Order: sequence, then structure tokens, then C-alpha cells
Amino acid sequence: MGIVVVEICDGSLINQLDVEAMLEASYPEVAVIESTCLSFCGMCAKRPYAIVNGKRIFAKTAEECMTLIKQQIEAELAIYA
Repeated sequence: MGIVVVEICDGSLINQLDVEAMLEASYPEVAVIESTCLSFCGMCAKRPYAIVNGKRIFAKTAEECMTLIKQQIEAELAIYA
């Protein structure tokens, strides 16, 4: 398991992108976990989101959300640098 965990709901609009492949290829320290439900009822159908080390990240588009996820990953990894 990675030192940064990105959780995504399998119903989330973020799944328009291949989140796991994109993040794990760029960040070997990241583990992407896809769940059937992350208990943020309805959010997955309204906007793309993910949880990065317990912090909810969301945006209007999947691409914008991915940018914010990467920024949060960089912030989490900076703690270990």
C-alpha cells in the first residue's frame, strides 16, 4: 500500500478518467482504492470527487478534479521530502 491513499467511488464522475493508471504511473507512492460506496450519498452522481488521505477533493469536471488530486498528492508527499 502507498503512503498516499486515493479513494474513489465506482459511481463517481471522476471515473471518466482512468484514475488508477494515471496516478499510479506518475506516483509510485500512491495507492488507488475503488469502492462501491464512500458514504457521501449523492455526491458521486453530481460531481467528480475522490478522497486523498482522508481529505475530500471535488471539482466541476473530471480533469479539474484530477488536477486538484495531484496537487493534494504533492502536498502529502512534501511531508516526507
